[in-house]
Amino acid sequence: MSLRGARGLDPCGPGNLAAAKASIAAAAVAAALALTAAALRPALAAEGMIEEPIAAMQGLDKITARISRFDVAVGQPQHFGTLAIVVRDCEKSAPEARPENAAFVEISESRPGEDKLLLFSGWMFSSSPALSALEHPIYDVNLLECKGAAPPAPPPIPAVPTPPGRSRGKTAR
Repeated sequence: MSLRGARGLDPCGPGNLAAAKASIAAAAVAAALALTAAALRPALAAEGMIEEPIAAMQGLDKITARISRFDVAVGQPQHFGTLAIVVRDCEKSAPEARPENAAFVEISESRPGEDKLLLFSGWMFSSSPALSALEHPIYDVNLLECKGAAPPAPPPIPAVPTPPGRSRGKTAR
């Protein structure tokens, strides 16, 4: 005697099929809600970001193994080797949030006798440099932080005039 005949239940019967369809529909709704929340998360996170005028960046010349730190003002090109780096936007997270810096960067290469070639255009994140990095055989460039403008230098201290006939050096013995 089969299992169907012993208990009078059909595992593929109409009651179980309806329950399976309801379970699949609930899973689809849960997945859609999760995707919607994931899509809204960057927009909500962007609200807590603070725009800064300067991107502190780091470049590695793989040929000479030299690392250079340089500041790039938003909208102003900065040269590193044969690369021209332009930061279009630089934002950092609010102080109470998880530390994060993000910059929209365009990097192009200019070689003598050749046209300018756009190598990279996209967002760079200081917490995940490998997430969107420049792939170049000679150079690596990544974002370190977004920061405000340096405070102005203090005015120079005026020199105290020395009276005539006296020197500020050593005295004669």
